[in-house]
Amino acid sequence: MLAAGCSDDSTATHTTEHSTTITTSAAASTDFNDADVSFLQMMYPHHAQAVEMAKMVPSHTQNQQLIALAAQVEKAQAPEMQQITDLLVGFGKPAPSATEGHGGHAMPGMMTDAQMGSLQAANGADFDRQWLEMMIAHHEGAVRMAQTELNVGVNPPSRQLATKIIADQEAEIATMRGMLAQN
Repeated sequence: MLAAGCSDDSTATHTTEHSTTITTSAAASTDFNDADVSFLQMMYPHHAQAVEMAKMVPSHTQNQQLIALAAQVEKAQAPEMQQITDLLVGFGKPAPSATEGHGGHAMPGMMTDAQMGSLQAANGADFDRQWLEMMIAHHEGAVRMAQTELNVGVNPPSRQLATKIIADQEAEIATMRGMLAQN
């Protein structure tokens, strides 16, 4: 009986990891609904715009607190974009693009081309104020979309992502409101 429990540790680990991966992939491809797909398809370009806004910061301000916050936004959202892609592909849906599905500003919190142009043209304290106000609105939109996912989505990884987005972005909203109050 003891011999039955003996095995090469690397083989046992590999087998366990392989089974888990298959189970996760199978669940991702079958346990989802239209709300999950819609959430992911909308969140990808939403995140892409936040990353675009974050990348503007170092060339438009000397505010080190804002530069650090923008780096944090980019660092959080870029990997989530990959997770979104992986989930959609696992559902048998096309990989998303930064411009797909939002028509410029149809999603909650998305900035219009005019707003993005105004932000791009600003510098210094004016840029800081615009960026903070716009990113607060942007994050509030993401939180609303994530709340909808929690209300009607069924895919566990999509719901976990929504929960993370809510927690992360609500914390960043509080930080940004504090920064605005200092200006």
